[in-house]
Amino acid sequence: MWKDMEECQNKLSLIGTETLTDSNAQLSLLIMQVKCLTAELSQWQKKTPETIPLTEDVLITLGKEEFQKLRQDLEMVLSTMESKNEKLKEDLERIFNELKTKMLNIKEYKEKLLSTLGEFLEDHFPLPDRSVKKKKKNIQESSVNLITLHEMLEILINRLFDVPHDPYVKISDSFWPPYVELLLRNGIALRHPEDPTRIRLEAFHQ
Repeated sequence: MWKDMEECQNKLSLIGTETLTDSNAQLSLLIMQVKCLTAELSQWQKKTPETIPLTEDVLITLGKEEFQKLRQDLEMVLSTMESKNEKLKEDLERIFNELKTKMLNIKEYKEKLLSTLGEFLEDHFPLPDRSVKKKKKNIQESSVNLITLHEMLEILINRLFDVPHDPYVKISDSFWPPYVELLLRNGIALRHPEDPTRIRLEAFHQ
């Protein structure tokens, strides 16, 4: 603004009297106004700008503004986190329900398989007292406490899933040796590497 007024004043001072027309009075008035504005501007330039003192009230005002801005930022972050947590909760519930449904389906399928397997084993692998002639008294007497092949497999299966870190089962007197050998020979069961009196079911599901 100061430079513009100086430039205007210089242009006016360069105008000769020979170029002036009937509007001399108006030009003179304009020159006077420019001079007045120039003087006023000079006075303003000499003054020292006043600074806002950092009083306690000012600091409190500034602190409130910063606090308000920080509060708004935190509220925005909190809202975002709550939204993400809600979505995560919904995802976890959906995954949980899916797993629950799958577990129920697996349980039903397992029970169906065990039922079908039991019927097959009962028909084709009966206890020795049903197939061995009565003249073999020692086998007939020992078969009183024997369990079926189906029951043996159920024990091995339950042990495998209930105690996966130690799936071995002690071979008791209720296990008929020919059925134990049948499971071992066909790779359905495995002996313990250090204890031959313990066997486990082969982990076909892994």
